[in-house]
Amino acid sequence: MEKIPYFGQTLLRWRVGGSTFMALPEKGARLMNWNMEMGDGSVRDVIHWPEISSLAEFTKARGGNPILFPFCARSFDKGEMGFWRDLKGVRRPMPMHGFARQGDFRTTRVDATGFEAVLVPGEEALASYPFKYEFRVAYRFSAFGLTCNLTLENLGDEPLPWSAGHHFYFKLPWNEGSSRPDYIIRMPSTSTLKQDASGNLVPGPKLALDVQMSDPNLIDTIHAGLKSPEVAFGEKGHPGDVVMRLGSEAAAPADAVFVTWTQADDSPFYCVEPWMGPPNSPETKRGLHVVPPGGRETFTVGIAVR
Repeated sequence: MEKIPYFGQTLLRWRVGGSTFMALPEKGARLMNWNMEMGDGSVRDVIHWPEISSLAEFTKARGGNPILFPFCARSFDKGEMGFWRDLKGVRRPMPMHGFARQGDFRTTRVDATGFEAVLVPGEEALASYPFKYEFRVAYRFSAFGLTCNLTLENLGDEPLPWSAGHHFYFKLPWNEGSSRPDYIIRMPSTSTLKQDASGNLVPGPKLALDVQMSDPNLIDTIHAGLKSPEVAFGEKGHPGDVVMRLGSEAAAPADAVFVTWTQADDSPFYCVEPWMGPPNSPETKRGLHVVPPGGRETFTVGIAVR
């Protein structure tokens, strides 16, 4: 593991087999980049990270893996975005994707295999989620993949709602000479959803099992009713697919979803996002998880290149 100066911070870099991982754990527990050395000596970015000119651009950079906690995407209260109601009915603010991605973390483990970091709640977190808890992000790196655990431990005396997730920015296209229509995603969902302007979940587009990643119907689509915990995508007819897996059981976690999104047709990334449940879970109750006092829950995601 190496330590590298980065805009006044210390960026960490791990080399595991042919893979290199870079992260800035104290800033949002953010994994920034993952690249692999190929057999021909070339380097393939698996997780994209853009060039930025200052640390002020870090939080909103379109790259890496922003951590979404305590809730994913847009939260609503009675049609008004940016709010939620807790289990006692108290209305509170809630930023888009929560507050962990722009929050500060304290590292509790840094070794040759990865890191673990715990959220240090700031003013935004205290206003949005004023409970007693510990939220941890733990990465383990391997030669062909990674595993990330999001763990919420309830240190208080009242139940804690949450529905967290990831916002992985995958490099795409990744093979020279290829373009987005050459890439296929195989999604194990039985239904799709969209979130409307009031925060409600409405039926999404009908999609085949295999979908070209240039299909505009994939944008901002929530893939639900998972028949399998795995989703795979890659260039048709070529090795090196990205395979993402939820948990370690044969079945997908109840209410878990994958979300597909990209910014533009020519963006150098495509986001395939594993979430514990659909957005606005405190209001819809779909995908809402509750950790009892003294309890703990972990959401595990693994990614491999095959």
